[in-house]
Amino acid sequence: MSDTQEGARARRRGGGKEARRERRKGGQQTVLRNIERRVPLYEPLDEAGVALIEANADKILEEIGIEFREDAEALSMWKAAGADVRGERVHFPRGLCRDLIATAPSVFTQHARNPERSVTIGGNATVFAPVYGPPFVHDLDNGRRYATIEDFRNFVKLAYVAPAMHHSGGTLCEPVDLPVNKRHYDMVYSHIKYSDKPFMGSVTHPRRAADSVAMAKLVFGDDFVDENCVLINLINANSPMVFDSTMLGALKVYARAGQASVLSPFILAGAMSPVTVAGTLTQILAEVLAGAAFAQLCRPGAPVVFGTFASSISMQSGAPTFGTPEPALVLYGAAQLARRLGLPFRSGGSLCGSKVADAQASYESAQTLLPTLLGGVNFALHSAGWLEGGLVSSYEKFIMDADQCAMMQRFAEGIDLSDNGQALDAIAEVGPGSHYLGCAHTQANFETAFYRSPVADNNSYEQWLAEGEKRADERANTLWKQWLKDYEAPSLDPGIDEALTEFIAKGKAAEPDAFT
Repeated sequence: MSDTQEGARARRRGGGKEARRERRKGGQQTVLRNIERRVPLYEPLDEAGVALIEANADKILEEIGIEFREDAEALSMWKAAGADVRGERVHFPRGLCRDLIATAPSVFTQHARNPERSVTIGGNATVFAPVYGPPFVHDLDNGRRYATIEDFRNFVKLAYVAPAMHHSGGTLCEPVDLPVNKRHYDMVYSHIKYSDKPFMGSVTHPRRAADSVAMAKLVFGDDFVDENCVLINLINANSPMVFDSTMLGALKVYARAGQASVLSPFILAGAMSPVTVAGTLTQILAEVLAGAAFAQLCRPGAPVVFGTFASSISMQSGAPTFGTPEPALVLYGAAQLARRLGLPFRSGGSLCGSKVADAQASYESAQTLLPTLLGGVNFALHSAGWLEGGLVSSYEKFIMDADQCAMMQRFAEGIDLSDNGQALDAIAEVGPGSHYLGCAHTQANFETAFYRSPVADNNSYEQWLAEGEKRADERANTLWKQWLKDYEAPSLDPGIDEALTEFIAKGKAAEPDAFT
């Protein structure tokens, strides 16, 4: 029997129905901590290029300025700090923002209610967090529809079960069946109740941010929250070069509470920034410098993350495009700028413009996820479930993306150069002209030697036909349903649960429902 034939036979033995069935139940078997990268970073900018963009950003801050709209307190704080405030536009003396940012930590821990799930944000760590913000959901059974709180809870549970989702995320989908002014209670509670991974707070109104902090204090205790990061939140600049009152109000709440804020310009290059990579990087840096520095005015030492969401657009239709070269270069360049500032970095994910979990979705997401790892992203929002340019949270794509994130986790481990990794004993045992299938080293390592996807089908064509000719999204459909069926909630102290439900009931009763 040839090596090729014996190898095929071994694959069939290891790929039987029962083995595949057990693997595809997966997700709950292993808990993965945040990635600690052991692979080199890719940096497209040399020292001169980085210095040029930094100088241009300083020029924007000083000569053009950043607007802080409808927030008299913020303007007063900037004036007291030495900025030149003209109406709502703030001009920053050269070096002011950098001096203020010096108090922000370069690495911090976001604590989870289960300490084993706490994550490191910054340094060589990468944290995968799920999709954020879509008003719609999609699955193969029901198609595209508005999201509900049941969908939200389902995605919390899936993120809890998925091994390589290190974080529960935030607005996994927008539950439009609940009042706008009250749905944040149910979303934050769902993260606490159905997961024990770290989570994000609400930013749609300063009071909702305050409610998020109050709920976190019921879980962790007032003193612990004051001294530690238990919440992270997303503060988007209204690019170009504007921070609005909603984002500023939420930022003030979180920063003053000592909680982490991701200062993240929302960029569709060509519409919200220049069409060039260098011009976009310059604007991003200026906006982040202003926002992160303001967080330090609120509370020196408050954790901040240098963030960017950058996409190109179709110059024919104006629609956002994903997986193209230019946003990847923006990610790589912005990561370099963040490291120069000494701040953790947020970007990347599994982004695509496709309407279904098809080949376009897969290719575009891969072209975003690989730069996420190689660029050194520390907090990767939208790592699983993103579809249709962020309008849809997809059940099937969540499973497919989570699988790819687990692959990235394995890739980030780099090359094992231990005695076992060198495998000299295996080479000596086998010698010339034989094979490694039965040697002691293979037998000792076969279960963990290679990543095994719960989604991909690597069996014969005939076996694929016999099992129903299922596509990857169809296999993912089966898997997410199995994960939800097998889901078991983490324990939550009954006293904490009671305090949370009382707080929510009181908050909801305090004002009428609003759906706009």
